[in-house]
Amino acid sequence: MLIKKNKILLVEDDESLGYLLSEYLKIKDFDVRWAPTGKKALDLVEAHSYELVILDVMLPDIDGFTLAQKITTNYPDLPFIFLTARSLKIDVLKGFSVGAVDYLKKPIDEEELVARIQVLLSRLQPTQTEPETQGDLHSIGKYTFNFKSQELIFEDEVIHLTGRENELLGYLVQNKNGLCSHKDILVLLWGKNDYFNRKSLNVFISHLRKYLSRDPNIKIENLHKKGFVLKIN
Repeated sequence: MLIKKNKILLVEDDESLGYLLSEYLKIKDFDVRWAPTGKKALDLVEAHSYELVILDVMLPDIDGFTLAQKITTNYPDLPFIFLTARSLKIDVLKGFSVGAVDYLKKPIDEEELVARIQVLLSRLQPTQTEPETQGDLHSIGKYTFNFKSQELIFEDEVIHLTGRENELLGYLVQNKNGLCSHKDILVLLWGKNDYFNRKSLNVFISHLRKYLSRDPNIKIENLHKKGFVLKIN
């Protein structure tokens, strides 16, 4: 019986590191394509389907942040990890603001990279922690939320949610008008409660607030140092 390999796109301009990481990931049973430039990465994303992109911030033709925005515009469900030699906090936060699911600093520990990839891919699979009524339609004020199809509907407008946005909104709906603590959300959906995941959570909350902004009776309130409450009047 053939075992399906996870397909990963590695975008790294350093020839030695790109070769080393791609070969190591192949040894670990990942199906890896390596792109040394942003243009090559865009071509590969258009031509093939991937489950994860590992993306260097510093590329010769385009910076990784801009490339990430281009990818997420056309493929919003494709998650990516940033690799960078830059250790400034502002760069890390910028990475999460454009949708990164993780951020690794060079020099890269190959075993740690594999461990993080495995955790991320396992979290992207359907879990038993989804709302029990996930196949039903949920009413959120003037919106209709379809967890199963990952759609948020307002009148004749359909917003297609990413997997992470869908999971987060599903959890908030399941606990509407009640406190959803930072820790519970992060452990359940991100797998770990830490500083960088909290920043990532805030980015996704901002996405949901924007999507729900057309109904003034809906608010996602932030209780300082506690968590979020989806309030529906």
